[in-house]
Amino acid sequence: MPVVETSFGRLQGVPREGHAAFLGVPYGAAPIGPLRWKAPMPPIAWPGTRPATRPGPAARQTGHPIPGFAASGPQSEDCLYLNIFTPACDSGRRPVLFWIHGGGFTHGSGAEALYDGGPLARRGDVVVVTINYRLGAFGYLHPSTRVPGRGLANNCGQLDAVAALRWVHEHIAAFGGDPGNVTIFGESAGAASVGTLLAMPAARGLFHKAILQSGAGRAMDAAGAGQVVDRVVEAAGLPSAEGLLTVDADRLLEAQAKVAASRGFGTLLFAPMVDGETLPVQPFEAVRAGAAAGIPVLIGTNRDEVKLFTALQERAPLDDAGLERAVGGMFPGAGSEAVRTAIAAVRESRRRRGLPAENLDVLDAISSEGMFRANAQRLALAQRAHETRTYVYLFTYASPARRGALGACHALEMPFVFGTLGSPGQDRFAGTGPEVERLSANMMDAWIAFARTGDPSHPGIGRWEPYDEATRPTMVFDAESRLERDPYGEERLAAEALLGAAAG
Repeated sequence: MPVVETSFGRLQGVPREGHAAFLGVPYGAAPIGPLRWKAPMPPIAWPGTRPATRPGPAARQTGHPIPGFAASGPQSEDCLYLNIFTPACDSGRRPVLFWIHGGGFTHGSGAEALYDGGPLARRGDVVVVTINYRLGAFGYLHPSTRVPGRGLANNCGQLDAVAALRWVHEHIAAFGGDPGNVTIFGESAGAASVGTLLAMPAARGLFHKAILQSGAGRAMDAAGAGQVVDRVVEAAGLPSAEGLLTVDADRLLEAQAKVAASRGFGTLLFAPMVDGETLPVQPFEAVRAGAAAGIPVLIGTNRDEVKLFTALQERAPLDDAGLERAVGGMFPGAGSEAVRTAIAAVRESRRRRGLPAENLDVLDAISSEGMFRANAQRLALAQRAHETRTYVYLFTYASPARRGALGACHALEMPFVFGTLGSPGQDRFAGTGPEVERLSANMMDAWIAFARTGDPSHPGIGRWEPYDEATRPTMVFDAESRLERDPYGEERLAAEALLGAAAG
């Protein structure tokens, strides 16, 4: 059995085929009682050898209608655990891939079978780390906006990620990893977390490359965060925000669920906050100012992001006037002529590619561009001004599930990146067969190459050119992956025109 000595005590892992796993490793003290809404403290040392053979509990969270969105295992406020997958606990100094799971900052776990780091560790001779962090009201409610002077921390979930990175920096060499070559990567809220870490002073020097999958990082302001605190206090039936410090965890979670149910699609009420200290400015502004200079970045989105969410809804057919109203509502301030022009451009683009182009499909395409792809490309261009090693991808492989209704939806790329196509449900969601296996190999090898060298090129996909505004080279991942210049450019321009008109 593999055993490793850390500064907190010995850990005994699990031998696996071609690698070892250390599961449920504490990287912080339990953030309970007086430590709720406090910056994470170091873990408490343990005597003897601690078994690291099963994952630690996930953060507290509610259920969710989307399969796989919520954590599948035990939950607890005591959730600051990480998992390590390594080819060998030696002096190999391998690249480290550090995963931050998604789930809207309210759901998920780093220990899901989908995120098993074994296939990546074996294929790339790399070390993979996956983490849990505080979620929802426990990690992204900001009571300091209403209860000042009590030493409460903002952005607790983000500070958890920093603490886990610090633990990796101090200990990963004993697990065969290189603390001087750490790549942070995440999807959805995990990618937004990566974007936020690019802007957080406390994270500087703890990672060296970054991958953002379907998220770019955007934070709320203190005024908005304070309003969310007020709503949670009311939903919990508390006389004041002071009561949050000692309220029962179940009651707090129930209040979170009530408040979350009132939000509109795409609105995050529990999320990072610009507080001037832990997160001084919006992540995009920080990147544009050079906060991430010298850090290679790989960023991308899936063509049909929002179909993961809309496919689960019962939606009546949408007539032309309804489509114009819906698009106009997404981009308030954009005139009717701009809306009609964008709709026509997107419809023609999809028809020309043989994609569904009914009104609901056009609405989903514009939503995916405006909510996901535009922000990713904006961040890529901001980073490109300071770091030439900036790469962009577009994932266009369509899921076979629901008779193709999901398209290339949100979260579909993850089993391909992790090589976990055999995990539960992925045969239906991601599909099977040689094309699927090849796409997974190409994505795994790109992520591994990027973690190793800062360049995701490899023989399976050829040269991946860095991004630039003039030609927009983009790696299109599909059954046949290829580099294209400005793919789906008409849809990009349509979304940009709507965003520009709305901003104006």
